[in-house]
Amino acid sequence: MTYCVAIKLDAGLVLLSDTRTNAGLDNISRYGKMHSWEVPDERAVVLMTAGNLSITQGVITRLEKRIEMAAIDPECETILNADSLFRVAQMVGETMRDVQERHREGMEAQGASFDATVLVAGQRKGGSTRLFLVYSAGNFIEATRDTPFFQIGEHKYGKPILDRVITPDTPLEKAKLAACVSMDSTLRSNLSVGMPLDLAIIETDALKITERRRIEPDDKDFERLSDAWSKALNSAFHDLPHIF
Repeated sequence: MTYCVAIKLDAGLVLLSDTRTNAGLDNISRYGKMHSWEVPDERAVVLMTAGNLSITQGVITRLEKRIEMAAIDPECETILNADSLFRVAQMVGETMRDVQERHREGMEAQGASFDATVLVAGQRKGGSTRLFLVYSAGNFIEATRDTPFFQIGEHKYGKPILDRVITPDTPLEKAKLAACVSMDSTLRSNLSVGMPLDLAIIETDALKITERRRIEPDDKDFERLSDAWSKALNSAFHDLPHIF
């Protein structure tokens, strides 16, 4: 399984994903679920994936193949020359449907699930930062000021902290902390989510990934954050009024 979270703020985008994929307790692997592309001073695009790995890898491979084709045929539309991030989300959805249709018969015969979801985030020159959640059927929704974050995968453990602290005007550094606390809560409660983690920040109008970091299991900063959050929760619990 996996857990990915994307937060859209006035100040930019905060993106965090784990890397664990498992097909049972004795078959655990690491696969990066964050994929990024940049055109200097023109656009930055990040995709994060969850669900059937063969489907999501097929989607990423096809999108990258079109980028290679565009080097030969300038008329080839890709996520790096699409006229909007909305069109990028459409292309991801169309590719999702194509990959699923190609493998549907064989996967259904095996009784395998081919559900997959993709988060699409980024900004192009002349546009605003945008965040989309693409569903398995290829349809999608966009983050708004009322719903400034999306999660895919094992989202239930990390949602409460985001619900309580994230608003569109939350500073990037605070949102980064909230995303990491959200991930830490998920790591503690679900063994199918695991480190290392991939973190990316896209500041508004930077048109590039302004921070990219791999957080390994022995990362001291993450350990300090996890310990501090545990102590704060424990202290808050013991300070609750005795009302029952």
